[in-house]
Amino acid sequence: MNINFEYHDVKASKRLEEVVTEKLENLHNKFEMVIGADVFFKTENTSSDETGMICNIRLSLPGPRLFAEASHDNFISSISESINDLEKQLTKKKGKMNNH
Repeated sequence: MNINFEYHDVKASKRLEEVVTEKLENLHNKFEMVIGADVFFKTENTSSDETGMICNIRLSLPGPRLFAEASHDNFISSISESINDLEKQLTKKKGKMNNH
């Protein structure tokens, strides 16, 4: 699986890339239809201390792409929420594919 990382107003981080890669590999093992992923890290000025570190993940697979976005006070939480959202979407998509 090919994973591309982009950083907007964020310093590149090997640790973040390792965390995302591990979680996406687990998704790929469960859902072999996943071809690749684009991961975007960015920060946003917010009035809340609980948001502002954003992780967007776009998955490439047959058919429409899947997308998830999360904003928390740290990137690890944002990554986890995005991955969980994508797993729900993949489960739903796989269920629809099996019915046809």
